Amino acid sequence: MLAEHRGFVPLNRDGLVDRVAKTLVDAILAGGIPPGERLAESTIAKQMDLSRAPVREALRLLESSGLVEYRTNRGFFVKVVSVTSMADLYDLRILLETAAIRRLTEINADVALPALRAQVAELHRLAGEGDDLMAHVSADMQFHRLICEHSGNQRFLQLFDQIANETKLGLLVIGRLYDDPHEMAGTHDPIVEAVALGDANRAAGAIDYHIRVAKEMVTQHFHDQQEGKPE
Repeated sequence: MLAEHRGFVPLNRDGLVDRVAKTLVDAILAGGIPPGERLAESTIAKQMDLSRAPVREALRLLESSGLVEYRTNRGFFVKVVSVTSMADLYDLRILLETAAIRRLTEINADVALPALRAQVAELHRLAGEGDDLMAHVSADMQFHRLICEHSGNQRFLQLFDQIANETKLGLLVIGRLYDDPHEMAGTHDPIVEAVALGDANRAAGAIDYHIRVAKEMVTQHFHDQQEGKPE
């Protein structure tokens, strides 16, 4: 049963479903509602002073984004992330982002470069300020979102937004990626350099390598966690 969550407060009716969904996303990604926990519509609705209908619609939105899963006759639950689901997700990201960065490099590099460079600078700034995992993850995902946004293909951006929160949830579960956040920030440099050169093949290769390395690290962390669990 879902325990009372302090972040759930009464909401007014403007853009209601989207704001219910955002409240739930924030709670899940902050670790307030762990993977596997049931999301009881009645409890959430009561805490937000709403009817169950907008809560149910919001949960359906989160189901489509991969954060929530529906179990027949049981209701909605925060998704339990597995090594297989994360590997599949990173494979999808490779296909998506190599296509996006090719298009960006070919048609929009001059516009995209300042934003990409600024985001890498933000990653380095965060690296010097501490170990807030979700701040680093959010900044990293924003770099990758910029690639899809500046590709000029709205379908790329829509798909990225659909899978971004599931990626964040997986990283929240494992609790870490790179030991050195400056190293993590620096892994984005070859991507930006390739875009600056206007070399679409090099840019695609750089982001392919970048995401494949991340995939290997994520899946290894999952395996290590499983091996470290008591029998």
